[in-house]
Amino acid sequence: MADAGRSVVVLSELKALGVCLDIDDFGTGYSSLSRLQGFPVDALKIDRAFISRIDTDPETHEIVRIIVMLAHGLRLKVVAEGVETPRQADMLKRLAAKWLKATCTLSPPQLKQSNNS
Repeated sequence: MADAGRSVVVLSELKALGVCLDIDDFGTGYSSLSRLQGFPVDALKIDRAFISRIDTDPETHEIVRIIVMLAHGLRLKVVAEGVETPRQADMLKRLAAKWLKATCTLSPPQLKQSNNS
């Protein structure tokens, strides 16, 4: 998105048509805090690189916690990508990340068990 001004116009036009807009892989690459203020987005998708370490690295857990708080403060949905274990799902649920995108390693019964706790 080299031309941010033009991007805002195009994204706003899409939004007016009813298209939902998400920032994918938030926290990596070109996603930045300045984009949140200018772009008409609906959700932040937290990159799987953070989710894969949320239950083993306290600093990563804190980063994810802050991303969730930021998104909620801006009235955005949060999608956690690459949830692989019930423990990760539980931690994200406690952080109020309501949308989890699991990989194939987390079976439906494990997800159901996580949601009932």
